Amino acid sequence: ALDYCHSMGIMHRDVKPHNVMIDHENRKLRLIDWGLAEFYHPGQEYNVRVASRYFKGPELLVDYQLYDYSLDMWSLGCMLASMIFRKEPFFHGHDNYDQLVRIAKVLGTEELYEYLDKYQIELDPRFNDILGSDNQHLVSPEALDFLDKLLRYDHQERLTAREAMDHAYFFPVVKESRSIQPAVNSNPTPATTNASSTNTSTTNSTTRTANSTLPPTPMIPTPVPPPVTPIPNASPVTAAVP
Repeated sequence: ALDYCHSMGIMHRDVKPHNVMIDHENRKLRLIDWGLAEFYHPGQEYNVRVASRYFKGPELLVDYQLYDYSLDMWSLGCMLASMIFRKEPFFHGHDNYDQLVRIAKVLGTEELYEYLDKYQIELDPRFNDILGSDNQHLVSPEALDFLDKLLRYDHQERLTAREAMDHAYFFPVVKESRSIQPAVNSNPTPATTNASSTNTSTTNSTTRTANSTLPPTPMIPTPVPPPVTPIPNASPVTAAVP
């Protein structure tokens, strides 16, 4: 869903669990609520008062307005972390300031300051004495690597939606979908042969039935007179001679 909307030049800007509908029976997912969506234009400044607090990217929390599609990828990373670690929300800040603190406690502060320096962002003085540095729990290496590449302070370093779909974390899903397909299309040749035989038999039966019910064709066809089209107000010069 994100890959498609990004390819159309659109940022969703409010990716969160409440905006994802899942049809378990048909195994379909829909991304809804496009009220905060916006077309992306490079170099344009955007409002930072978008996205729900727990899914705001660091760029919004430090008032960096030149953000892009990668904001949606951060929000996706927050959702994925919540599912993997069974902690909802994963970054649970009480306000925007506390939200950045919660992020720094998981991801560390070193890369945060590198990010701020790179984009010449001035951090609010209130953060100076409270930013700490705790780090990750244990999950599968693929899951951690995937989260690591989504939850980056620097928005330009995050995976794109297309790159995310190709990550090793999704290999089991791709493998499963490929294993289901051959099972559906197994033994195609006999099925085709049987279908052909059935069609032939049905055709012959239909032909015999049609032939037995049609009335015999008359030996001498009944003559039908040709239609006559009248010519209104025809003059003696133009009138047709019978």
